[in-house]
Amino acid sequence: MPEDVQPWSAGGAATRPAAIAAPRLDPASPLLFVINAAAGAQDVDAKRAVIESALAERGRKGELLVCEPDALPRVATEAAAAALARSTAVVAVGGDGSLNTVARAAHAAGCAMGVIPSGTFNYFARTHGISTEPLAAARQLLDARPAPVQVGSINERVFLVNASLGIYPELLQDREAFKARFGRSRWVALVAAFATLLRAQRRLRLHIETGATVRDVQTLTLFVGNNPLQLQQFGAEPEDTLPGTPGDGSLAALVLRPIGTLAMLGLMAHGAMGRLREAAGVESFEFTHMVVKPTLAPGHSRIVVACDGEVTRMRAPIDIRVLDTPLYLLRGDDVADTTHAPRASP
Repeated sequence: MPEDVQPWSAGGAATRPAAIAAPRLDPASPLLFVINAAAGAQDVDAKRAVIESALAERGRKGELLVCEPDALPRVATEAAAAALARSTAVVAVGGDGSLNTVARAAHAAGCAMGVIPSGTFNYFARTHGISTEPLAAARQLLDARPAPVQVGSINERVFLVNASLGIYPELLQDREAFKARFGRSRWVALVAAFATLLRAQRRLRLHIETGATVRDVQTLTLFVGNNPLQLQQFGAEPEDTLPGTPGDGSLAALVLRPIGTLAMLGLMAHGAMGRLREAAGVESFEFTHMVVKPTLAPGHSRIVVACDGEVTRMRAPIDIRVLDTPLYLLRGDDVADTTHAPRASP
């Protein structure tokens, strides 16, 4: 697993970056499409055809940058820098992991970003009114303008949908194994989740600080959501809300207490029915800045973390926050803004 960057200082709120103006777009400048080639040549050819068809319909230009997974961060960074210099946008074509990689590059560069989703759930695209049908999504972004959307960070790494510690990273790894064997579908993802949860045993001991509030918990997982659609489908919206909703000025945290097998079955049933918040052993709350200090084995300083479906290791303590500087996403005018004015951390 790759190792991530050092965390922010845990001794109080760090200085946040200043908000930036929306990037300018020149319709005559070619859009830069970053395409992950991991899905295979036939799938890449299909994506090429869709993008080229949408561009031809509107008389627009685009550069298609197809790369292998290990080259994706470099290609995304170079494309984002070029997009800013040319007053155009970088467009992520792929699933959650590809979107996250391109979003990190676009956010760092300050350029606009477009999305053509091809993942399993596509929470980020759906939340922001982007079609999950590739041709429709490609057509949409040609008419879209950059609008600010909220992003979170975990140890300075940007995330769009969620970040987590504990059993959820294990679930993601199991899900990929199941998909490799049985194919990519929501039912396969659901079965993989059930299998992971039913054998969940490992407990985390976490010291959690959110401003003046301190929690010492034993948990199977700490899940942080930046996407209201995902939380609504689970029925996991927090009760002690800040102004707005997750993705609208705050992040949502879910803590799953250690429970037995029978209780775990009940938990899965509540989640399937969209009533996870009612399940025993689930605590939820909202925050803008949280520091997590896990109890680790002697000689260990890193913990497994999942970020928008990608699993990595990060050095403790873990700093999670809403970033004041938004990501500028290409989307239609009819989608409500999801970024409020910056707020101070608690």
